[in-house]
Amino acid sequence: MSEASIAVCSTCPRHCRLFEGETGFCRARRAEGGRVVAGNYGCITSLALDPIEKKPLSFFRPGSSILSVGSYGCNFRCPFCQNDSISQHGGLELDYQTTTPAELADLALRLWRDRGNIGLAFTYNEPLVGWEFVRDCAEEIRRRSLCNVLVSNGCADETVVKEIASLIDAANIDLKGPSQSFYDWIGGNFAAVCSTIEILHRAGCHVEVTTLVIPGRNDSDESIDAIASSLASVSPDIPLHITRFFPRFHMSDGHPTPVDTIHRLAGVARSKLNYVLG
Repeated sequence: MSEASIAVCSTCPRHCRLFEGETGFCRARRAEGGRVVAGNYGCITSLALDPIEKKPLSFFRPGSSILSVGSYGCNFRCPFCQNDSISQHGGLELDYQTTTPAELADLALRLWRDRGNIGLAFTYNEPLVGWEFVRDCAEEIRRRSLCNVLVSNGCADETVVKEIASLIDAANIDLKGPSQSFYDWIGGNFAAVCSTIEILHRAGCHVEVTTLVIPGRNDSDESIDAIASSLASVSPDIPLHITRFFPRFHMSDGHPTPVDTIHRLAGVARSKLNYVLG
């Protein structure tokens, strides 16, 4: 095929080059009509009313509940993935239901009336591989005076993040490691994640960050100090959740992170950040 028949995806730094009908690394975006579109648009694999603290968000509307929605696909290959049953699969491998942004927003509104739901959280898989659906739903949610929450690995192109930043009320972004060498292991881009955190914060979005501590990978004092320093350069008031690894996916033969390690690393992070949960 000619160079002209190749479509380049601009959603994340991977910039997949796709022939017509081909699906990208994330398993969610495909080349169609000479451009790359979200093949998972409106495809819902998971839907639940969750406590806001489960996102996790500890300083945004505490005690409330939010309608959480997930699709399929992810642009990372974390061997420790906690949601591999949907994030590491494509649409041909999963059962899903389809919906429109307006229908989903109407459901969120009904749940506000019936159960106090505060809005819609984009979560479970990686939401930004289908960012157009996030944008369209977020606009419908705003029209109904509800809140939008994003739970993401943060590895997206700046143009994508800027497109949705003003629509997101709160976000929890995974900062999985302290450097590009760590992100090479999981197939991501460290600088892009740091940029996403900064863009959302500067846009007025309430941002919290999670780091999953994996024994032997990012559990040194130096690793957490570097992560805390990176966040403090944006704002020392960004809350950091330091959480335990439990064996999953391709690391099912590993060992859970010791609780003492979490407590020690939380102390390290508190030298740079005002709000550390661990």
